[in-house]
Amino acid sequence: MRGGIRKFGAADRRLLPEGRLSGPMPWVIAIMMFLTVLAAAAGLGLGHAAASLDADVGNRITVQIVEANPDRRDAEAARAEAVLRDFPGVGMVRRVGEAEMEQLLEPWLGEGGLEADLPIPAMIDAELSSEAYGRLEALSRAVAAVAPSARIDENAQWLAPLASLIEALKLLALGLVLLMIGATAATVVLAARAALDTHRGTIEVLHLMGATDVQVARLFQRRIALDALFGGLIGLAAAALVLLVIGDRVGRLGSELLGSAGLPLASWLILASLPVAGVLLAMLVARTTILRALGRLL
Repeated sequence: MRGGIRKFGAADRRLLPEGRLSGPMPWVIAIMMFLTVLAAAAGLGLGHAAASLDADVGNRITVQIVEANPDRRDAEAARAEAVLRDFPGVGMVRRVGEAEMEQLLEPWLGEGGLEADLPIPAMIDAELSSEAYGRLEALSRAVAAVAPSARIDENAQWLAPLASLIEALKLLALGLVLLMIGATAATVVLAARAALDTHRGTIEVLHLMGATDVQVARLFQRRIALDALFGGLIGLAAAALVLLVIGDRVGRLGSELLGSAGLPLASWLILASLPVAGVLLAMLVARTTILRALGRLL
């Protein structure tokens, strides 16, 4: 038995003689893993951005008082603010100050644009609970009763096209991940079949020595698993470097929307587990392919 074990170990080194740095399979898997991690990161980042966007502005409204007369505009704004604070389910109520309004309008009106005689509406931001958002019509009527010039804008309505775009991009990222998984499995199938054809004589000798199909399949499975692990780690490292560079560039932009697409710790853990999943996939595909091929030989 010990002699048989030594012979099987020697056969293991001969079945896939290419080193992990010279064979093509690890590098192909590295490319696949690189693209898979980038696609998965895009999907996870978009999901995090969508969740943050919905949490930040999903149930918020903006009340605009468009009265031209400044005195009546301030009076209506005060009454509308009081109604919002007293309405059940309304949380945060904040009137946008003049300094903030000037900062928001400066790109269009220029510096000091609010100093001109322009009828700038008064704006009030309010955060609603799900129950209060469902009674938005009643809230609109209550505000209109005390502020006839009030206009209520639903932030979710304006963000609906963006939410649809994010959802479509998430599905695209998922599709790319599935394509990369299929391509990786196909690569393993081709590598296993090529190794089987190359070492058919060695396999016949092992069978004559009493080796079973499962034992022979394990030899291929172990070597392919090592190649998949090596390629997966290389692909993960390259993708992580790219993601860190992109994250640094996005952080310098100072955009809240792009910043919300960052990856939390849980997403990084998911990405780090992809090489392990790739190894398991390679082992399963290699084992299945070799056993089926050996079954047809006998």
